[in-house]
Amino acid sequence: MRLRAGFLIDALYPRRCPVCGDIAEPSGALACPGCVRKLSWVCEPVCKKCGKPVISQTAEYCPDCLRRPGNFEYGAALCLYDDITRTSMAKIKYQGRREYLDFYADAMAARMGRRILKMKPDAFVPVPVHPKRRRQRGFNQAEELAVKLSKRLEARTGIRIPVESQWLLRVRKTLPQKELSAAERQKNLEQAFAAGHIPPNVRCVVLIDDIYTTGSTARACTKVLKNAGVKSVYVAVICIGSQ
Repeated sequence: MRLRAGFLIDALYPRRCPVCGDIAEPSGALACPGCVRKLSWVCEPVCKKCGKPVISQTAEYCPDCLRRPGNFEYGAALCLYDDITRTSMAKIKYQGRREYLDFYADAMAARMGRRILKMKPDAFVPVPVHPKRRRQRGFNQAEELAVKLSKRLEARTGIRIPVESQWLLRVRKTLPQKELSAAERQKNLEQAFAAGHIPPNVRCVVLIDDIYTTGSTARACTKVLKNAGVKSVYVAVICIGSQ
């Protein structure tokens, strides 16, 4: 009965590919296999701090992290933030295509799961959006991603990493980061976040977000979490900017 229900749902509401936007082929796939090959997966060598690809095998850090090192332990990313993923992320946030996150969470679990588990996090903490923006959008893409990633990692490994959406709060509405320079982004995020009720025994969390560019959001969130007593903060994202 469950299989038949799933078949009917697929027939009535066919899944669309997060890369091309058309109905994913073959039926039941999270993305078209040909489209998946168009994605620019992050691979070594990468910056030891943020996880952004670096040009030289001998370079330890990217130019951004050399200028302003992150206060988090280190970060990991699935793919580059390019024209393909920029369009895909925009459709998730502004056109309600939250089902695209199924594919990205599955890919993160497959390609980054081992590294995430090595972080030994007590929880995933999604980067929050302001309540007004959440009402307008209907969801927080980082929270949706965290929940889906948690479920997929548990299915793969049997290890459950809980999602704690109330440990980090957005208390100030800010301008969209994409419209600002690096300096303006940092200023824009000052006092934008606050800690919720975080248990005193929390040692380590992984901050979950969709996009990492200059690191301003990750640094601002990490500062709040560490000031609230969290010992270690790591970052895991779908997309990361290039040098």
